[in-house]
Amino acid sequence: MSTSTPKYRLVSGSLLRTLMKRTGTGMRITVRELAAAADVSVGTIGSLLTGDQLGLPEDKAKRVAAVIGVDLLVLFIPCERAGRHTALTAGRLAVAV
Repeated sequence: MSTSTPKYRLVSGSLLRTLMKRTGTGMRITVRELAAAADVSVGTIGSLLTGDQLGLPEDKAKRVAAVIGVDLLVLFIPCERAGRHTALTAGRLAVAV
């Protein structure tokens, strides 16, 4: 994985869990089904749900959002963009250049 790959931080594990209960198709999806459909590991999805993992590279974040049936920015917050590194700190978005 390249260090220039944009990272996306999950808004919250509880939001992901809620969206998994009723995807864009109206159907429920399990952790295993989501992992298989998005081509990520079951452990990755589990870690996102528990908060042990906070984000994903852009390609994986896009696949997870697509499988759930929501726009990328509903489920994830961009943390790096256009050469600027951002961090979510104390509920505020801080930008370092």
